Order: sequence, then structure tokens, then C-alpha cells
Amino acid sequence: MTNQQSAMQQHAPVTVVGLGPMGLALAEALLDRGHPTTVWNRTPEKADGLVEKGAHRAETVLEAVSASTVAIICLKDYETMYGVFDSAADALPGRVLVNLCSGTPSEAVAAVGWANGSGAEYLDGAIMVPPQLVGHPESVFLYSGSEEVFGEHRATLASMGDARFLGTDPSLAVLHNTALLGLMYATINGFLHATALVGSANVSAVEFADLAINWFMPAVVVNSTLVEQASDLDRGNYPGDLGTMEMNLNALEHIARTCAEQGVHADLPRQMATIAERPIAEGYGDKNYLAVFEIFKKATRA
Repeated sequence: MTNQQSAMQQHAPVTVVGLGPMGLALAEALLDRGHPTTVWNRTPEKADGLVEKGAHRAETVLEAVSASTVAIICLKDYETMYGVFDSAADALPGRVLVNLCSGTPSEAVAAVGWANGSGAEYLDGAIMVPPQLVGHPESVFLYSGSEEVFGEHRATLASMGDARFLGTDPSLAVLHNTALLGLMYATINGFLHATALVGSANVSAVEFADLAINWFMPAVVVNSTLVEQASDLDRGNYPGDLGTMEMNLNALEHIARTCAEQGVHADLPRQMATIAERPIAEGYGDKNYLAVFEIFKKATRA
């Protein structure tokens, strides 16, 4: 891309379809960075604030898609996208659709076929920040699919945040999004459960959060050690010299018993103990806790 082409992209016209809280944030970020922005939503008045800031409100999806080369899609899911764009079929040839809906990897792959069959180019994407962080240069957006399309429109995508291309497999963005959200929910649930456990002894959440979040998590749990051990996961190497699966199962059983004694929900630690039993049964008892990775790579047993 030439410098002139890059400069033109900085203010390329963009359409945003779907104005929930995230869609509003996307449109506002594009407007703030000088993009002529067209917006459409089933409830037209949701665009009132954007129109006051200079956005054009399209009356129909056909008008919205026709207004720009690039259409950013921020709807509930893939099925909703198909339903909304059905009325804009005549405008799709030659357009670029950037889908930021949530769904599954197979849905992302199917969407490429749908878009290409309609004459449009397609990128699948995922927003990894809440609406209030959209537009910040460090806020990560994930994309996968056509590398050529990503490269051509990267400057426009960067108006919404840090645009990262994961590969030509169109399912990679939604797969990473799902994995990272799973990590988020598991982490939050762990914190909430731990806070409930100490709360059974009248320890305040404020007091416990200081110990758990400001010290324990960064010092012991989520730190550079996990990055260093990632190569062990790739190699299936789980040395147990500093702690074995059997030792960890013992700890998990103690957590479950403590929850029962304290009258606190015990399903989470019981499930973790059940999961830890499987690698031991498969011969990993003398390996470290990361051997659970071998279990997570397999489908859940009936």
C-alpha cells in the first residue's frame, strides 16, 4: 500500500450495521477519527446521538450498505446477520463485510461462503474489550479470513482499536474469542467462589480482594511463569519435581471439604477434583498439574 492509499484509508467511508452499546461505540470511534460514517439500526432513534455528531442515518440496510465500501456488522449473531442483510443483497457485490458478531467457528466458516456467494469479501472478527474501551489504540480486535482484505483495510480497522490478524482460517477469530472469554469467566468464577468462601468467616470482599488480586494472582497464578511453561504444553512435558497431580488432587479435595464445612457452594471445587482424577487415572499422577491439559484436549466423556 502506498502512503497516499494509506492516507486515503484513514478517512474512508464506513457503514456500521447494528447499534447496541458496542455498535454505538464502534460508530463513535470511527466518527471521532474522521471517517464519514453511515449507520443503520432496527430502532432508528438509537442513532440520534451519532447523527448529531455527523453520522448519516440510513433508512434501510440496502441504503446503508450502498453508502460505503466497508460495512462493520455488530449484531447479535450470525443468523441475525443473514436476516438483516437479506434485503441488501443487491448492494453486496464488491463490498467488504467485517463481521463482529459472536458465534462458533463453524458459523464463521459458513459466513464466508454466504458472503462470497453474494459477491462480497469478508472478514470475521472479535472485539476483546467492553464498549467504553473501543477506540483506544491498545484495545485488541481479532480478525481472520482474507489476509488481502485485512491488509487493504487495516488502517480503517485500526480506528476502532489494535487490529490483529490471526490467519487465513476464518474461524480463528471467533475461536480465540471463545477461548479468551472462557478464561475470563473461569477466572471471575474462581474469584467469586473464593470470596464467598472467606466470606463465610465474615471476611469482607474488599479485604480479600486486596490479598487475592493485588498479590496472589499476579505473584503466584497469572504471571510470566505461564508463558514460560507454554512450551511444555506444546511438548506434553509435565515434570512433577515441584508438585504432582496427586498432591494437587489432595488440595482440591480439601477445598471441597472446606466448602462443605463452611456451608458454601461446593460444586466448582468438586468438579475440579473430578477433572484432576482423570490424568491420574491415565498415568499422570507423578506429573505436575499442567497434565490436566491432556484431559482438556479431549472431548468430554459421556
